[in-house]
Amino acid sequence: MSALFGHQPEIDVHPNDTMYGAIRYDETRRPVKEIARKTYIPGLDLIPGNLELMEFEHDTPRALMTRQPGDVMFFQRLSDAIDDVSDDYDIVIIDCPPQLGYLTLSALTAATSVLVTVHPQMLDVMSMNQFLAMVADLLREVAAAGGNVDFAWLRYLITRFEPSDGPQNQMVGYLRSIFGAHVLNFPMLKSTAVSDAGLTNQTLYEVERGQFTRSTYDRAIESMNSVNDEIETLIKKAWGRAT
Repeated sequence: MSALFGHQPEIDVHPNDTMYGAIRYDETRRPVKEIARKTYIPGLDLIPGNLELMEFEHDTPRALMTRQPGDVMFFQRLSDAIDDVSDDYDIVIIDCPPQLGYLTLSALTAATSVLVTVHPQMLDVMSMNQFLAMVADLLREVAAAGGNVDFAWLRYLITRFEPSDGPQNQMVGYLRSIFGAHVLNFPMLKSTAVSDAGLTNQTLYEVERGQFTRSTYDRAIESMNSVNDEIETLIKKAWGRAT
């Protein structure tokens, strides 16, 4: 995501330039406002990420061992950092890696809603099931320690969906039978238009339509717009707005 918005993690993101700089445990912690960067899209700021974020995974066990009464728990640090800039933004999106650690737990504690992407293949769904089971157990511990685990909504987004693939259609039906309305109505289709746009660090909204066959581009943009509209509706509903 950092690279797609013009900030190469290995080159453009320096020490203390990630969210780690705002949630670290020592005296070099920085305010989020100093870390957030403008992007080429007006109104959209970014806190880039790189491997430095893993330092939080290494630091937190030591901090827990030496924790003193009154110290902020690890899962509250991200929430507090976001609260410092909450008046500056309508939406804050936290992009989590597909792993369960202190960062992911912190993100879930800070979140008011959760979107889980699912590739409709059996092994992917089995892996997601195990991951979510572990998350549920750990969030119960976080809640017992005072963390927030109350979400306005939690939804599953089917991604890389191929409508002509029979097993995928069966898996989507299986997911809908289990999760019901928690699965978004519109899946995100697998498309060469999306992958080709990524080769030049562009989104589907930035590439020229003429780079692809008309039907390929139109199917991809229609799918993406449908997904985005559904998510936007959920956000507005959580805000208490109809439009």
